[in-house]
Amino acid sequence: MRRRAAGITAAAVAVVVAAVALPLFQPWRLLTDKVVDESLPGTVPISTTSSSTTPPTVSPRAAKPTPVVKPRPKVLLTGKLIAHEHRTSGTVAVLALPDGSRVLRIENLDTSDGPDLKVWLSDAEVVAGRARWHVFDDGNYRSLGSLKGNHGNQNYPIPADVKLGDFRSVVIWCDRFNVSFGAAPLA
Repeated sequence: MRRRAAGITAAAVAVVVAAVALPLFQPWRLLTDKVVDESLPGTVPISTTSSSTTPPTVSPRAAKPTPVVKPRPKVLLTGKLIAHEHRTSGTVAVLALPDGSRVLRIENLDTSDGPDLKVWLSDAEVVAGRARWHVFDDGNYRSLGSLKGNHGNQNYPIPADVKLGDFRSVVIWCDRFNVSFGAAPLA
């Protein structure tokens, strides 16, 4: 009888632990990926498809089109992501757009999917290894929003009131567990 009671108690404890741990840790995220491929801000993708069924015609005296030169974004700061809690790589750039706004661009991002991932600007120094992977929330930081995907190219608007001189790094931050998946120094 005691064995049966111990077995039922162990099963009940296992169910409670699973009910708490699974939503908290979300282990299935180790097997999921989300790819985001946003174009560089201020550029227009070129479409090579047409809805027309008639073939194009060429005028024998077609005038050469005047090229339109659009201003390109200006690179203000750059950095390379290093791994902390999870394998992370890619590059970051703070861009000034022709309209005066600024954006953080992450290119070739490759990291793990995780619960509650954010993109932060931080005043903390980026140090390789795990010795300082938890410090990015100790000082001044500014969230630019949730990470859109764990792979690809992404853009995050930087609010006008953010003073870039107050920040030294970009961080892929897991808000649930207060750890950096990866970070890049800004220079």
